[in-house]
Formats: sequence, C-alpha cells, structure tokens
Amino acid sequence: MAILVGVTLLWAFSFSLIGVYLSGQVDATFAVLTRITLALLVFAPMMRLRGLGWRLALALMAVGAVELGLMYVFFYQSFLWLSVPEVLLFTILTPIYVTLLDDALKRRFDARCLLAALGAVAGAAVIRYQPISADYWRGFLIVQGANLCFAAGQVAYRRLARVLPTDMPRRALFGWFFAGAWPLAFLLFLALGDTDRLASTPVQWGVLLWLGLMASGLGFYAWNQGATQVDAGTLAVMNNALIPAGLAVNLIFWNHDADVLRLIIGALVIVAALWLSRRRTPART
Repeated sequence: MAILVGVTLLWAFSFSLIGVYLSGQVDATFAVLTRITLALLVFAPMMRLRGLGWRLALALMAVGAVELGLMYVFFYQSFLWLSVPEVLLFTILTPIYVTLLDDALKRRFDARCLLAALGAVAGAAVIRYQPISADYWRGFLIVQGANLCFAAGQVAYRRLARVLPTDMPRRALFGWFFAGAWPLAFLLFLALGDTDRLASTPVQWGVLLWLGLMASGLGFYAWNQGATQVDAGTLAVMNNALIPAGLAVNLIFWNHDADVLRLIIGALVIVAALWLSRRRTPART
C-alpha cells in the first residue's frame, strides 16, 4: 500500500504538466515515444533474459504494450478534447474495469459495475461547464480507452507475476515491459506523428525528462510491484486515489479560475456511483 501511495503522489503532477506544457503544443505520439524511450533506457542496462526465457519476456512485452504504449496513446489524445480536471475525474472508471476484468478471469460478474458506469456518465454531464458537445463525449470515450488499457495491464501483470522467476530481481525483468511498449510507440509516431510539433523549448524537454524518467520509469515499475502486494479490491480503490491528489495540484498551481463547485458536485455523483458499485462487494484477491 505504501508503494501505491508514493506513486500516487509522484503521478499527481503528471496530469497538469501534460495539460499545461505539452497538450496542443507537442505532438502526442512524440511525447509518448520520448517517455517510453527514456524509461527503457533506465532499465535496459539491468535487463536479463537468461533464467526468464522468451515466453515470459514476450508476455511482459505484451503487458507493457497495452498498459503503457496503447494507454498513453489514448491518454495524450484526451487532452485535446478535455481539461485537466475532466481527464482526472473521468479516470474514476478505472477501478470498475479492474474489477470487471478480474471477475472475468475468475468467471464471475457484478452488474453493479455497469450501474456505476451509467452514474459516471451522469457525473460527467454535471462537470461540463458548457453545453454537452460531440467533442466532449469523444474526449470522455478516449479516456475510457486509456482506463481500459491501464486496468488490463495491471490485472495481467498481477497474474503474470505469479509465474515470474522468484530468484531474479524485478528490476532485471521490468525492462521487457518497456521494450514491449516501445515498438508500438515508434510505429504510431511514424504513422501519425507531426514532425513540426516536436519539443522545442527547455521547459517542454524538462517536462518530458521528468515524465519519462520519474513518472514512467520509476512510477510504473513501483506501481506494478505494489499491485502484486495487495488484493484486487485494494488495487481498484487505489486507482482512484490519484484523482483528488491530481485535482488538488491542478487547482492550486494552475487552474485557479475553475468552477470548483461544479467540479465537486460532478465528482460526488461519480464517486457515489462507484461507492454503490462496491457496496457489499467481497474482497477481491
């Protein structure tokens, strides 16, 4: 739990840094590729294949491709349609996806998760400062794509961790996680990247360095290790701890003029829906 709390604090600044200094200024696919490249460079010297085998290495790469590579693609695109507080609040559905996916693997189902999703949509309508538009809901759906990828990666890594060699330090294995995300990020940059919107200022490069080395490199490594040390229910709840932390950072440092009352009302609607979905839900393991 302490590890997850620490990563939450580390990630709290990431949303605002992306929304303020990168979104709309630096090409999203370039930002994703840069973050993953920097994280891979941190772990590459420690990577080991001997004692792991290609089968497990490829499994780790597949998890990284989804949880990190594909998730980032959706995540960065969402900032083109939504504000930072909105992106943060709409990540609240991630715990539902964690629970649903974990249940699916164990062949069980809780219909309250679907009711919670409908409640989250209602909360999204409250949060919006202007009349609902197609662009707004497009952003909402894009965030859900990111949520699904992040949830799927966490659930998959928890299961994969049970068969990883116990005599190898996790830092020697985690480079394969980033190695799986890198080809996807590279191909997407080649296909969709805008070379006229690369990072060009010291501030933009500084933000990318922070995001790549700390938020991605250290953050994802620590988060996935923490995910293996708690039950699925606790992991689902901790996915939402980032929301109040990230909102506090954004409102205090960058978004003083936000309609705080409307944000709070919408957030309470979404939180209430999530609480109802988890009420009397047995602990997940």
